[in-house]
Amino acid sequence: MYRTTMHSPELLKGSLQTIILKLLADNDRMYGYEITQKVKELSGGKLVLTEGALYPTLHKLEAEGFLKTEKVHLGKRVRKYYHLTPVGKNSVVQRIEDFEAFISTMFKILSINPQLG
Repeated sequence: MYRTTMHSPELLKGSLQTIILKLLADNDRMYGYEITQKVKELSGGKLVLTEGALYPTLHKLEAEGFLKTEKVHLGKRVRKYYHLTPVGKNSVVQRIEDFEAFISTMFKILSINPQLG
């Protein structure tokens, strides 16, 4: 599903939709392989998405109305681009804020107590 060099797949599973929405908000439209490469680049190689993780998430976001697709013919190949719908664009900021609040809460819960060390 996910191949990582540093991060647990369980930790990343819940953030993939937010990552995809943010990338599409920043880049207008992207195709699958392009998304995997951008995630790898931005994570410094610590997160490598497989097709088995990426495409089900893209299809789910599309089914929920957050994404639309556009097929572009490149010679004999067809490339499927994903871009945000108005609903997807409106949800990006809220998803990021929710994720940041979650991380902040986790830091509070998991911070090391110097008295215990």
